[in-house]
Amino acid sequence: MAVVTKQILSQKVLNMEESATLKMARMARELAAEGHQVISLSLGEPDFDTPDHIKEAAKQALDDGYTKYTPVPGLPELRQAIVRKFKRDNNLDFEPGQVVVSTGAKQSIANLCMALLDPGDEVILFAPYWVSYDAIVKLNGGVSVPVAAGIDQDYKVTAEQVAAAITDRTKMIIFSSPCNPSGSVYTQEELEAIAAVVAPHEQVYVVADEIYEYINFTGKHVSMGTIPSIKDRVITVNGFAKGYAMTGWRLGYIGAPAFIAAACAKLQGQFTSGANAFAQKAAVHALDADLGPTHAMREAFEARRQVVIDGLGAIPGFKVNRPQGAFYIFPDITAYYGKSADGKTISDDADFCEYLLQKAHVATVAGSAFGIPGCIRISYAASEETLREAIARIAKAAGKLQ
Repeated sequence: MAVVTKQILSQKVLNMEESATLKMARMARELAAEGHQVISLSLGEPDFDTPDHIKEAAKQALDDGYTKYTPVPGLPELRQAIVRKFKRDNNLDFEPGQVVVSTGAKQSIANLCMALLDPGDEVILFAPYWVSYDAIVKLNGGVSVPVAAGIDQDYKVTAEQVAAAITDRTKMIIFSSPCNPSGSVYTQEELEAIAAVVAPHEQVYVVADEIYEYINFTGKHVSMGTIPSIKDRVITVNGFAKGYAMTGWRLGYIGAPAFIAAACAKLQGQFTSGANAFAQKAAVHALDADLGPTHAMREAFEARRQVVIDGLGAIPGFKVNRPQGAFYIFPDITAYYGKSADGKTISDDADFCEYLLQKAHVATVAGSAFGIPGCIRISYAASEETLREAIARIAKAAGKLQ
């Protein structure tokens, strides 16, 4: 008798959704394999190469024999470098024992959810949120509590909304600034207002995802952990993928209360142990070296931002704001609901993304995957020429919808 595979798999896996960003990337590759010229604006990956000085540091580390297992929480020299970086760039005070290096910031967040959540614990997610927050919370028995802010709020949740969402079951708050997918950046005043609401609830810990810290067009990045009233309950997550164009190197880290850092290291020791040895050595160099290449990338992204704001803003039906960081734009496309072309009727954001992929051969991601239906996420981590072509295709396809 044949075994039905679905019945063998755990409920955890069966209940987990495929990452929407990775799904769209897969669909784009499949369409390209059929011979179509697809422009993929679905993944959050800088199109720049890792700076040469970082690659050279990795080569040197290989020559120096950094090919063995590393301490679970990271090489001592990297943890020291992260401590220096936190103080220099963020005015955050940590000791090396409060730092854990992981195989990407995604693992850092997974470690935190495993370490802190019991079944039924609630986690407030500022929506729009990165797709994996929700999946990781649920995988660890938590209950996601999305708190939504649409384009009219510049996609930024207010302190009043947070206050209304906190219950005696709330254990964590997770948010990113600059935000994936909206590009919104929380100001000092906005974070202080939220901190004032959180402060009386001593059981609530805040996970501040700052992976896009260096791609900030406001001139000032503010870390939640600098706010005195809750600084001992803020876990700062960061990494090397975005600011250093080191996506494939898979290195992330946290700065956390010592007991949480120890718990994350304990868990990581049973899953992956220490991160890649020679990549960690290169990361030390990245943190201590000149940030010139990073600043050049930010300037390029800022120029591209204007291209997409101007281009998408000129398309009837697109409602566009002005993101202040990261390399995404998150337009509202609800004006297309109910419209049709070539036998296809747009009923939601997923339909619109599928329509753009099939008719314009441009891959985007539906906003519903990020907790905000009615929008789509477009990554502008591509050349200006590519972005202009993508916008022209989108405009042509959108214009056919009646």
